[in-house]
Amino acid sequence: MAIKIAGVKNIKLPITVVQKDGNHQDTVATINLLVRLPAVLQPDCIATFTAVLNRHIERISVEDFPGLLADVCASFSAESARIDMRFPYYLEKTAPVSGTRSLMEYQCIFSGGVGADDGFLLTVKVPVTTLCPCSREISEVGAHNQRAEVTLSARFKKMIWAEDLIALVEQCASCELFALLKRPDEKYVTETAFRNPMFVEDVVRKVAQLTLENPLVTWFSVGVESYESIHKHSAYAYVDSGDISVKNGHVTGMGG
Repeated sequence: MAIKIAGVKNIKLPITVVQKDGNHQDTVATINLLVRLPAVLQPDCIATFTAVLNRHIERISVEDFPGLLADVCASFSAESARIDMRFPYYLEKTAPVSGTRSLMEYQCIFSGGVGADDGFLLTVKVPVTTLCPCSREISEVGAHNQRAEVTLSARFKKMIWAEDLIALVEQCASCELFALLKRPDEKYVTETAFRNPMFVEDVVRKVAQLTLENPLVTWFSVGVESYESIHKHSAYAYVDSGDISVKNGHVTGMGG
């Protein structure tokens, strides 16, 4: 039985990621790598996978990712190859009132392929706050709110940065999150969310509308999961650009 598809999964390696400002950030990536070969797999193929990955870990960026894929294909004379690389990415944020600085963690995923799975996908997972409009409407005091996570994936025709997608998402929730807050900041975040109630469907629509306005994006999907504070379940909404039509300047096709 000839096996022509193989690879490695969940291999963890230290990598250096290029930031938008030109600086470099050291992190640890969890990597899946698969190739389709024109011939039967060789006994030493796993060692070759690891060797290729180690040649590229000193510099990983959206721009450099195609070079990594090309190296994979050349090393195996492969018909196609695909890599998924997930890693924590840190950005410095300033608290809204006190100005306290802290590092906020986001999850980023570089996914790309050459051959049958040609193309590149940048994904960011952004934590935010949602506050329930119904709860605010029916309650005499307060409203339930909770942390949510927005997952935005995008294909693009020119360079786009994870920082840009993260900033886009953080505009679209009841309030953005911060890693470190003082008491005045907590008051600001709580009251901002209260003044800006949103269902997960509202967040999905807003992220989709802003992403549609980006001329560099050729396809995207966005999902929002709200980890409900007064329910056992989560609330969830999703849409991708293939389901959206724009008529007379209005976005349609995002029901919910």
